[in-house]
Amino acid sequence: QRQKPSAPERTSDPAADGGALSMSHNDSRSLLNFSQLVLSAGQIKPSPALKHSKITYFEVEILDVQSKKQICIVDKVPPASTVLDVKHKFHKACPQWYPSRVGLQLERNGPFLKDSINIQSLAVSSIITLYFTDLGQQVGWTTFFLTEYTGPLLIYLLFYIRLSTIYDQVESRKNFRHPVVHLACFCHCLHYIRHLLETLFVHKFSEGHTPLKNMIKGCAFYWGFTSWIAYYINHPRYTPPSFGHRQVSYAALAFLMCEAGNHFINVALAHQTNSGNKTCFPSPTYNPFTWLFLLVSCPNYTYEAGSWISFTVMTQTLPVGIFAFLMVIQMSLWAQKKHKLYLKRFYPEVRRKAAMIPIIF
Repeated sequence: QRQKPSAPERTSDPAADGGALSMSHNDSRSLLNFSQLVLSAGQIKPSPALKHSKITYFEVEILDVQSKKQICIVDKVPPASTVLDVKHKFHKACPQWYPSRVGLQLERNGPFLKDSINIQSLAVSSIITLYFTDLGQQVGWTTFFLTEYTGPLLIYLLFYIRLSTIYDQVESRKNFRHPVVHLACFCHCLHYIRHLLETLFVHKFSEGHTPLKNMIKGCAFYWGFTSWIAYYINHPRYTPPSFGHRQVSYAALAFLMCEAGNHFINVALAHQTNSGNKTCFPSPTYNPFTWLFLLVSCPNYTYEAGSWISFTVMTQTLPVGIFAFLMVIQMSLWAQKKHKLYLKRFYPEVRRKAAMIPIIF
C-alpha cells in the first residue's frame, strides 16, 4: 500500500485557527465601540452643498386689473428672474399679448413694474400676485422718433420745390424768392437732420416701448404744423420780415447757436449715461454751450425753445409763432417734471437752479 500524505501537510494548525477566531472577535468589538462613539456624538451634519441643493421657485398669479379674474399662473419662476422673464412666460401661455404690450402692476392703482426688476424683490411668499393691463400695440422709441422727425423733413421739401398741386405755377414763376425763404429751408432741414442723427448715434433709449397711438398723435402734431408753416413761408406771395436783412441775420445766428447748444448738451448727457456716472448732477465743461448748466437743470429744452423763437423772428410768420408758443409750453412741462426728479436725486446741487428759463420757469 502506498503511504498517505503526512498529517502536517493536510491538517491545519489548531492554534492558528484559534488565533484567527480571536482576532475576528476583537475586530467586531472594535467596530461596535466605534459605532457607539459615533451615535453618542450625534448625527453627522450634511455638507453645505447638499443642504442648498434644492432651488425655491415662485408662482406668479396674473389677474386682470379690471375684473380681478385670474388670467393664468406662471409657475417655476427662478428667484433670479426679472419681470421681463415673467412677461415672456406669460406670452407663451397667452400668445395674443406679446411682452412689450404687457403691463404688470403689484397693486391695481400702482405704477407699472420695470422690466429689470428682480422678481424675488417683490415676493412676500412663494406666490406673487400681479395685475395685468393691456398697453395696446407698441413701437420702439427709435422707431417713434425716426418716424416723427422724418415726416417734417420731407414735407417741408415738398413745399419748398413748389409743387404744381400746391401752388399756382404762373405765380411761382413770376414772384422772386426772398433769400430768407432759402435760409428758412436750410435751418428747418438742419433742425430735423440733427434730431435724426442724434436719435441714431447719440441718444440711448431706456427699456420699454410706447403705445402706437402716441406716435400717431406726435406725427399728426409735427407733420400738421410743418405743412402749415411750409405753406406760408414758401408761398409765392410771402412777404419778408419787417426789419429786413438785419432781423434775418441776427435771428439766423441765434438759431444756429441754439442748435449747436442743444447738440452739445445732448452729447454731454449721453456721455454721462454711458460712463455710468450718475452720482452727481451734470456739470459744465470747457465747452461754453454747456455753461447753461449753471443756471438751469434742463438746458436742452432751453435751447430747443430758443431755436423755434429764433425761427419765428427770422421768418415772421404766424404759424411758426403759434408752433413756437406751444413748444415752449410743452418744453416747460417736460423740464419741470425732470427738474423734480433731479431735486430728489441731486438736491444740494439743483435746489437753486431753474427748470428751463431762469426766474420765469
